[in-house]
Amino acid sequence: MKTDNAKFLVDVGMKGLPFPMKVASKVCAEGQNTVADISIKARIMHEFEARWIDTFIKIVHQHRDRIGTKTLRVNIVDYLKNLNASTVKVDFDYPFFIEKLTPVSKEKCLVKYACTYSAKIISVENEPKIIFKIEVPCITTYPSSNSEREGGLFGQLSIIAIEIESSKDIYPEDIVEVVDKHALSPVYSFLTEEDQFSIIQKVHKEEKTSVVTIDEIKNELAHHPDIKWYGVQCSNFGMLHSYSTVIGTKKSMWVPFSGYEGEKI
Repeated sequence: MKTDNAKFLVDVGMKGLPFPMKVASKVCAEGQNTVADISIKARIMHEFEARWIDTFIKIVHQHRDRIGTKTLRVNIVDYLKNLNASTVKVDFDYPFFIEKLTPVSKEKCLVKYACTYSAKIISVENEPKIIFKIEVPCITTYPSSNSEREGGLFGQLSIIAIEIESSKDIYPEDIVEVVDKHALSPVYSFLTEEDQFSIIQKVHKEEKTSVVTIDEIKNELAHHPDIKWYGVQCSNFGMLHSYSTVIGTKKSMWVPFSGYEGEKI
C-alpha cells in the first residue's frame, strides 16, 4: 500500500534575511533606501524541499525596488503561486529615517523609527491583508507627577506602536507627525543646549499623560478616510522603575476615554 506523505506543513519558512530595498516614503518618490530583515511563513501541500527557499529569495530580488502597501498587494500573490502554498505571510522589518528640526535652534537631525510591513494571503481569490507598523518614541508626563506642586511635573519616555490597515500607503512621515503633535514632546537624535533647556522647561510646565496622548492619536486615526483598521499601544518607561507600563486601543474594541461620539469607532 502506497503512503502519500504530502501534507500541510504549518509555519515552514525562513527568518531574518537581511536585504537592501526601497520602502515607501512621502518625501522621496522613488522610496527610501534601507536594509530589511525579511521573514516568511508558508503552508505548503507537498513535502518540504529546501530549494523553495531559493524560489522565495528569487522573488524578493524581482520586487525589491519599492516595498509598500500597493506593491505588496501584488507581490504576495507571486509568493503564493511560486511556492505552491495555500497560505503565505511575509514580514519586512526595517529602520526608517526622518529628518527633523530641533525645536529652538532648528538644527537638522535624523531620527530612526522601527517599521514593519506584514502581508498575508490565503488564496489568489482573496485580497491580501497588509499591515504597516511603526514605533514612535516620544515624551509624556509621568503619571505620579503633581501639577499642584512646584517642580512636581516630570516626564517619561514613551514608545507608541501604531498598526494600520489601509486602502493605500499611509506614509511613516505622516504617522510620526501625528504622534509628535499629540505627545508632550517629540524625541530627537541631537539637541543643542538651548533645545535641551526648552524641552526640560516644557516637561516641568505642561502636562500630557500617555492616556490623553493615546486618546488624541486614536481620534485622528479614526477620522482618516484611508484607514480601515488601526491599533495603538504605548509602552511607558518611568525613571523610577525597571519595568514598563502599557496602554493601548484598537478599532472595534475601543472603550472611550473622552466621550468621543464619532462614526468611525
